[in-house]
Amino acid sequence: MTATAIAILVWTLFGLVVVCGLALDLVGLFGNWLILIAVMAVWLLPGFEHFGLWSVLALLGIAILGEILETVLAGYGARKFGGGKGASFAALVGCIVGAIVGTPWFPIIGTLLGGCAGAFAFAALYEYIQMEKSADKAAWTGLGATLGKVGGLVAKFLCGLAMLLVAALTL
Repeated sequence: MTATAIAILVWTLFGLVVVCGLALDLVGLFGNWLILIAVMAVWLLPGFEHFGLWSVLALLGIAILGEILETVLAGYGARKFGGGKGASFAALVGCIVGAIVGTPWFPIIGTLLGGCAGAFAFAALYEYIQMEKSADKAAWTGLGATLGKVGGLVAKFLCGLAMLLVAALTL
C-alpha cells in the first residue's frame, strides 16, 4: 500500500470517528473523548505528526469543560426555575439515573430521553415531596432541569466543535 493510500485511509477513518463523536455528544455520550482519542491516535502514528502535545492538552481541557457543562447545566436550570440546591442536586442525579435506565431500552436515543426525563422527574419529585411545593411549581422546576439538560448537551456538542476547530488549526 502506498503512503498516499495509507494517508487517505487514516484521514478518512479520523473523519468518521470525529463525526461519530459529534453525534454521540448530541445524545449525552462520550463523543468528545472519542475525538480526543482519534487525535491522539493520529498524533502517535509514524508519519502523521500533525498534532502536538499542546493541541492534545487543549483538546483534553475542552473535553473536560464539555463534561462539566453538561453536568452542571441541568442543576442550573432547576435553580433558575425556582428549585433550591436540593432540586439542583436531584436533577444531576436524575440525569445519571435516567441515562442509565434509558440506555438499555433504546441504546442511543434512550440515553438522551432518559437523562432528560430523569432530570425532570428527580427535580420535580424533590420539590414536590421534600420542599412540599404544589405539583405545578414542582413540574416547573422539573422543566427547568430538563431545559438545562438540553442546554448541557448543546454546550457539550459546541465543545466538540471547538475541539474540531483546534484540531483543524493545528494541521
